[in-house]
Amino acid sequence: MARKDEVNENKIEKNDAKDDLKKEKKSKKTMVKKSAANKNASVKAKAKTEADSDKEKTAKSVAKKSTKKTTKKTVKKVERVEEPTVSNVEANAEIKSTKKDSEVKKTIKKQAKRATKKVKATAKTVADKIKDTTEKIKESEVKNVNKEVADMDAFGLDNFAKYLFHEGKNYKSYQFMGAHLCTENNVKGVRFTTWAPHASKVYVVNDNTNWSINDKYEMKKASEGGIWTVFLPGIQEGTLYKYAVLDGSNKVLLKSDPYGFYSELRPNTASIVADYDNYKWKDSRWIKARNKKNIYQSAVNIYEAHLGSWKLKENGDYYSYKELAEIMPKYVKEMGYTYVELMPVMEHPLDDSWGYQVTGYYSVTSRYGSINDFKYLVEAFHKEGIGVILDWVPGHFCKDSHGLYRFDGTPVYEYSDGRLSENKGWGAANFDLGKREVKSFLISNAVFWFENYHIDGLRVDAVANMLYLDYDRRPGEWKPNKYGENKNLEAIQFFKELNTAIFKEFPYVLMIAEESTAWPLVTRPAEIGGLGFNFKWNMGWMNDILQYVQIDPKNRKYHHQKLTFPSMYQYSENFILPISHDEVVHGKKSLIDKMWGDTWNKFAGLRLFIAFMLGHPGKKTLFMGSEFGQFIEWRHKEQLEWQLIDEFKQHADTQKFFKEINKFYKDNEALWKYDYDGKGFEWIDADNNEQSILIFMRKSDKPEDTLIFVCNFTSSVYYDFKIGVPYYGEYVERFNTDSEAYGGSNQVIEDILVSKKEGFHNQKNSLLIKVPPMAALVIGVKSIYKEKKVVKKSDTVNKKEEENNNK
Repeated sequence: MARKDEVNENKIEKNDAKDDLKKEKKSKKTMVKKSAANKNASVKAKAKTEADSDKEKTAKSVAKKSTKKTTKKTVKKVERVEEPTVSNVEANAEIKSTKKDSEVKKTIKKQAKRATKKVKATAKTVADKIKDTTEKIKESEVKNVNKEVADMDAFGLDNFAKYLFHEGKNYKSYQFMGAHLCTENNVKGVRFTTWAPHASKVYVVNDNTNWSINDKYEMKKASEGGIWTVFLPGIQEGTLYKYAVLDGSNKVLLKSDPYGFYSELRPNTASIVADYDNYKWKDSRWIKARNKKNIYQSAVNIYEAHLGSWKLKENGDYYSYKELAEIMPKYVKEMGYTYVELMPVMEHPLDDSWGYQVTGYYSVTSRYGSINDFKYLVEAFHKEGIGVILDWVPGHFCKDSHGLYRFDGTPVYEYSDGRLSENKGWGAANFDLGKREVKSFLISNAVFWFENYHIDGLRVDAVANMLYLDYDRRPGEWKPNKYGENKNLEAIQFFKELNTAIFKEFPYVLMIAEESTAWPLVTRPAEIGGLGFNFKWNMGWMNDILQYVQIDPKNRKYHHQKLTFPSMYQYSENFILPISHDEVVHGKKSLIDKMWGDTWNKFAGLRLFIAFMLGHPGKKTLFMGSEFGQFIEWRHKEQLEWQLIDEFKQHADTQKFFKEINKFYKDNEALWKYDYDGKGFEWIDADNNEQSILIFMRKSDKPEDTLIFVCNFTSSVYYDFKIGVPYYGEYVERFNTDSEAYGGSNQVIEDILVSKKEGFHNQKNSLLIKVPPMAALVIGVKSIYKEKKVVKKSDTVNKKEEENNNK
């Protein structure tokens, strides 16, 4: 509402009423523009129209009052406060004599009449514009807000949501697909909705129907594209159910709900009615901090883990989500990691698949607890300052009869052409990424985990398998695209749409591609031709370095390029350096057991490897168990060998090393601020293959933050070893993997080192250092000397002559 016009008794001063009215018009036009831009414009416009009407009445009243009070020596003054009103009509003439009352009366009357007329006209114009704007906004709301109330079908489903689903553009299709607890016509129950385009009939079956077909539970076809739905009163949370899908020949297929939010514990396969959105989150502080962070210039050190084998109870049972929440986040934080990456927690029938053969994409696995229990675990990580990344598998799904495979008796979620659908490597079915409803299903699923479980990233599995039509196939087993090439054009488009949708909704999360080839622009935006991810695993670096560390040091000089070649392409993508679960299974050996040599050299080699990894540009990922030097490969049915830490000092020392070097990584921004900018890295000596020694710098904004890595990949010790350094000043040892605190030989540098002004390794200065065996030495800048400018005698003479000349 408009504020009341203030009427103050003041002397009348002559002003130009016309100018004031022009200002009022301009102000009113501005008001209309602001009103149209506001999301709630329809409500505010109405209020402002009423306000203008009130102001117009006020103007008339004020004008009449000013006409009547001509016998007084002063008249009341009308002022505009904020919104357009009468505003400075003000019969502004100072009355000096009562003899001229009649003349003053006429003057004021004319001014008031003229002002009232103009205010009235202006108010009408404003009212008309507001009315037009309101109507336009109302039309826009009806068209753009999913037609919230305006366009529902006979079953209560939103027609616009269905339309978007069939167009592949409904990125929150889980809001109406699946089983939703609701109230319809004042009756509580569950609305079941699924997609089976070639089914003849679909029923809900459960304990009430004795798991057989009952006509009362028949679903109705709600779209020509094959959406089926039914509202069943009296169904409660926790009810088990499946869909009985009749194919074209009326054969009954019992299927779990593709959009089921919770599932029975394996080996049972029914879906469970569940409310997935009733958790009261308490991680707003984490979310706000995450959404302010520049992830590319942040410390990202990821601890990959499998919940079913990280740690088990004494009787061999799993820890629940809630029990893990009490121990796992604290451990990850204590070890200095910044993120945890969990292998798939989506429902899967077979433990041996590790979660990569999914049946319930929207269902958090019931192996470890409930929906809210898992949210509690995510929240516990956030409270400790740890981000949560999930492995996600949008490329293929398992062929179990209760799952997505041939959902209505025909290929629904998979390609119809066997050359495209069959994933022989994993015995699975590939998603049909060109089918619109499948895109709605998968992109909605990614959004679902971010929105409802507050996760901070997805590591997308097997991207290369999706991009290449001939991936892991022999000639004749694959079908070229329309251009005769091996690129899956539908997968390319899917990734672009996926990442565009995710970053539009959640701009500060991680979308990580496990892509093992040289496919270009994986981590570049879709609008410039990229796939749209913001990070990619550097599989080339991983393969090269893991081959190198297994080579006998005396032969490493012949393979030196395996250490240096990744620097040729390290800025082509936003890389993460990964040592994942795939590298410590199936006879590949554990990370420490990959290292060359005897036990001492293996532990030393592990420490050197990790230091080199943390010093190398790119974010980091390491699989659990490596942080204390577990020798056996990962076994998903057993817990990690935690007893080694208590039983053997070497393993305890190794765990201490990981804890301290991870902290060193976090505390030094030179190691992560410019991972994707060439100014953060510089070779000092990349070519010493004879001694298998690498020397490089990591840099930040301040010269004093510079760190120099000297990595010796042999067991030899070198004294008075000359290296080039950038600054003339003092240097100190900042980290040494050969410290006896970590189980090393303690070839450390305790003294302050002073550089000489002798150029070396393309640097202006040099140092003499001790190089420890099979170790990484990190040298930091203690102080930089300020060099005094040397003034030549001839310069002094010339300067005096110049001064004399000036005089």
